Amino acid sequence: MTSTQLNYIAGEWVSGTSEIANINPSDLSESIGLFTQASSSQLDRALDAARVAQTEWATYGLERKQNVLMAIGTEMMARAEELGTLLSREEGKPLAEGKGEVFRAGQFFTYYAAEILRQIGDNTDSVRGGIEVDVRREPVGVVAVISPWNFPTATASWKIAPALAFGNAVIWKPANLTPASAVALTEIISRQDIPKGLFNLVMGAGNEVGQKLVESPKIDAVSFTGSVPVGKQIAAAAIQNLTKVQMEMGSKNALAVMDDADIDLAVSLSLGGAFGGTGQKCTASSRLVVHEAVHDVFVEKLIAGARAMKVGHALADDTQIGPVVSAQQLADNLAYVDLGKSEGAELACGGERVSRDTEGYFMTPGVFLNTANNMRINREEMFAPLASVIKVGGYEEALSVVNDTRFGLTSGIVTRSLARANHFRRNAQTGCVMVNLPTAGTDYHVPFGGRGDSSYGSREQGTYAAEFYTTVKTAYISAGNPE
Repeated sequence: MTSTQLNYIAGEWVSGTSEIANINPSDLSESIGLFTQASSSQLDRALDAARVAQTEWATYGLERKQNVLMAIGTEMMARAEELGTLLSREEGKPLAEGKGEVFRAGQFFTYYAAEILRQIGDNTDSVRGGIEVDVRREPVGVVAVISPWNFPTATASWKIAPALAFGNAVIWKPANLTPASAVALTEIISRQDIPKGLFNLVMGAGNEVGQKLVESPKIDAVSFTGSVPVGKQIAAAAIQNLTKVQMEMGSKNALAVMDDADIDLAVSLSLGGAFGGTGQKCTASSRLVVHEAVHDVFVEKLIAGARAMKVGHALADDTQIGPVVSAQQLADNLAYVDLGKSEGAELACGGERVSRDTEGYFMTPGVFLNTANNMRINREEMFAPLASVIKVGGYEEALSVVNDTRFGLTSGIVTRSLARANHFRRNAQTGCVMVNLPTAGTDYHVPFGGRGDSSYGSREQGTYAAEFYTTVKTAYISAGNPE
């Protein structure tokens, strides 16, 4: 990509008022391209076009809509290597993860293509004689999708696919750190059999384009994934128009390792969960809550495993941890390393910026020992390849520590005890619970979301997505006198 990449508004590719450069975090000498920024008037045009297109899209037959989503998903899966490489270049995750993300994103579209044919309402008799009641779901209208940079294709897809499947129009504002993946997905959608204006890409800064988008009375619903502070700003703006809001925000996920755990499994789950994607996952295992009986052997193997992980260019065959996404994110990560030390935690390994053959934002995975759950490194989402070990005396203390957080997205336990596993599953105060699995990694056909400051509004993914992307209509029909 060398020419300036454009926004997609009202069925046309258009230039904005300015542009930004997209730099490869694995190689700062490589520019992936220039990306235009939408103007205020262009956003207005997108909003107006979306409202008109949505009414037309709602009249499309079920199979016609299904064919659109199936075509999008099928092409994404077929081009997973190409588009995954582009994603890894601009975001920094290892190539295998980039390709896997694109393929999984394609599956979201094919899944919701099938869901189009399963939109079945309810019918019942009224409590009054001679009256029937019909209950069905209708599109909510125009949906604003605001997606993050850490899963630029997957997170956007699990919002866009159900929005379209349930008959809505979409205005998509992606993160400015990963615009190339947004343009690539938009290009696929733009070639489909959809009304002009049904799908719009408006790239721009969150405090400009994003803010105006959520403040607009022409938006019927906002689906957002990002930080808690930004989420609260969006909610405050959206409520002025009583706009429907769905938000996935921060996390501080914990993996509990019990005294009866398979230690090698626990270490493997911890390494993948804490450091996969350079720790830049909302489901990352940033707190490792370890029973004192196995603490020392677990820590020894964890540190050895962390030190052995290969940090390098996202496209290198042997890379296990790619670069941090940006200079600002790297600075924030290193600040948390210093904070942890100042709080009395022991940095047992990693947590340092390192040099590679190309200049990039490379950082080694860090493990903190001797930490307490009240330390800031265990209270705040770091979004970094950093994990803290918290020693506990038993299962009850472990469960208490797991739940002692203002977040509540995912949690996990490693144990051979069915009784403990079942008790944990029922009593962990998180939206997703993992047993002998990493805290990171979820399926597309079941609900995803958390509690506390992690989520607000109805769940994403699976059939539960209908709660957000539709509104319920109850119709009463008098049968009348047959004579």
